[in-house]
Amino acid sequence: MAKRLKAAERKASILAVAKVLFADKGYHGVSVDEIAKRLGVSPAILYQHFPSKEVLYEEVLAENSAKRESYIEAILTEPSDFISALRRMTMIYVENVSRDTDFLRMELMSALEGSKTASAFFERRWHAITDYIEYSLAELNKSAVPSPVNPRMAGLMYQGMLREILYNRFIIEDSRYQDVPLNIMIDELIKMFARAIGREFKA
Repeated sequence: MAKRLKAAERKASILAVAKVLFADKGYHGVSVDEIAKRLGVSPAILYQHFPSKEVLYEEVLAENSAKRESYIEAILTEPSDFISALRRMTMIYVENVSRDTDFLRMELMSALEGSKTASAFFERRWHAITDYIEYSLAELNKSAVPSPVNPRMAGLMYQGMLREILYNRFIIEDSRYQDVPLNIMIDELIKMFARAIGREFKA
């Protein structure tokens, strides 16, 4: 006879399975029946914990939100120059994505499906990095040697390049992105970005 799970354990197992299915097929590609079948329970069991698929999806996103990256130490650690801190922030984000690529897949799926709620959620995950770039460059532009680029555009372009690396490495699995260690690839990105904005990258 199968062991009866406690409510918290059952909810955790539902969230884990739902996350994998949403990552593989997107919100619209997964039904409550499919999630229940994967778990080996009836849909009624799912509805005891989540009143709708939408609520379940939002709970999966909330799980990710609870694990959101903290960049405080990355910013305060020496050396404290802009590029060094940006590299540390980027590596924190990249390492978290590499440990759990399902949320990266959910991010892409939400963009393809046009889910405004999910897309806004994932965009907020990038804000810490893009806002840091924009604010830092705006401050540096007040110095004697201003950056030759627009701070906001620089943040968006950096986000785009980093996303390209992560999508190709973990979702598309392009062989060109597999041969180079991830930390080396990030260093090359940082190096090119630093050169483009007129800053020095101290490896």
